[in-house]
Amino acid sequence: MDSKGMPGSAVTLLLVVTLLVCSAVIAAPAAAVTKYPEGAPAFTAMVTGVNEFTPGQDATISILLKNSGLNTVKQVDRGTIEPEDLPNTAKFTTASLGSAGDAVLIKSDPQMVGDIPGSGSTVAVQFKAKISANATAGEYQLPLTLRYKYTKVENQETADIFAFTYNDAEEILPVTLRIKPLVKTAVIEVVPDGLSVGSEGYLNLKIRNDGPENGSMAVVKLLRNGKSSVIPVDSSVFIGNFPSGEDVTCRYKVSVGQDATGQSYPIDIVVTYTNREGAVVSSTATTIGVPVQAKTAFTIVSPAPDVPAGSSRIIEVRYRNGGMTTVNNAQARIASHNPLTISDNNAYLGDLEPGEIATARFGITAAADAEPKVYSFDSSIRYRDTLGNSLESDTLPVQLTIVPAASGLSAVPGGLPALAGCVIAGILICIAFLVYRQRMKNR
Repeated sequence: MDSKGMPGSAVTLLLVVTLLVCSAVIAAPAAAVTKYPEGAPAFTAMVTGVNEFTPGQDATISILLKNSGLNTVKQVDRGTIEPEDLPNTAKFTTASLGSAGDAVLIKSDPQMVGDIPGSGSTVAVQFKAKISANATAGEYQLPLTLRYKYTKVENQETADIFAFTYNDAEEILPVTLRIKPLVKTAVIEVVPDGLSVGSEGYLNLKIRNDGPENGSMAVVKLLRNGKSSVIPVDSSVFIGNFPSGEDVTCRYKVSVGQDATGQSYPIDIVVTYTNREGAVVSSTATTIGVPVQAKTAFTIVSPAPDVPAGSSRIIEVRYRNGGMTTVNNAQARIASHNPLTISDNNAYLGDLEPGEIATARFGITAAADAEPKVYSFDSSIRYRDTLGNSLESDTLPVQLTIVPAASGLSAVPGGLPALAGCVIAGILICIAFLVYRQRMKNR
């Protein structure tokens, strides 16, 4: 027993109880838990950067999402479990931007944004869009749809269990874009002048400003479309003021590639001008088709001439203009090869209208040992078109038939016709001599 008459074990027990009570008193504040019984996300959306676009443009729309949701009630309990998510936090957020009719077409799929805390937190999202070339000037509202979950506030049933449940939410926020007024070109007439394969010619255009914008210091540009066979030589025409609804005419020199055919080929038209704000801008490119005439086609309409081996002849080849236009200063040329030689391989045909035929004459000599058969020789026609361009036709095969030489005539110049002439001349001389003698006898 101690000095007060208490047993030692009782004193020890009293000290232990006292320490436990003090520990509980000290530890109790550390177990206090903060809860927010009220609150929810609250979103706003705004376009950042550029929110003004032009018709025909490929656009990137940048949107800033802001969660301004607040937790309006704060509660501090003792001995409870603290929630992991606050009521104003948007969980598993997805954002999708809708189109504005046919004017603004959204090309991006819905985007997974994730968790967005409240109290002013922000997150940026971007969407790809195509502004229609037919979009009119003005403001357009696009629906931005947000889907997310947020904590549902519930009372704690027991001291060691807390059930986490969530609300599903969907919000649709308006996103405003502006379409700027723009000069819009409409092609009223396309008139080619002398455009044929492999040549240069002119393209006459009549265009109209179908847009709401009035352009000043305007230049109408002709641009090659990809690898089109129609290539601008003169590409710019200055027209000055280009008010909405006005028509202008432009003339350009263009060339057509050698590998083109008789069909239409694309070419682009762009108007560069100064807008109402004083900025130099360009209209959306307008693509038109330019009709091109096929290269003038010539045909040979004469039969293959015969040339005896070992003789010389003047052959005739008749060429026909099978094209749709007149050719000027046409000249035919033929290339020789063994066993034939051509002493005069150029022939002037002159001007040929469509369907007209002209005859070319060439001097041909066949070797004495030439094998009798049909031979083919390349010929072509060089000419000038209506604009004075020098052009050359495709290769035209000229066929000749080598026939065997008549016996004993191969060495006689001119062959059988020359020999027949000599015989006739001899007969005439004999007749004349006989007549002369008969007259002398009658005297």
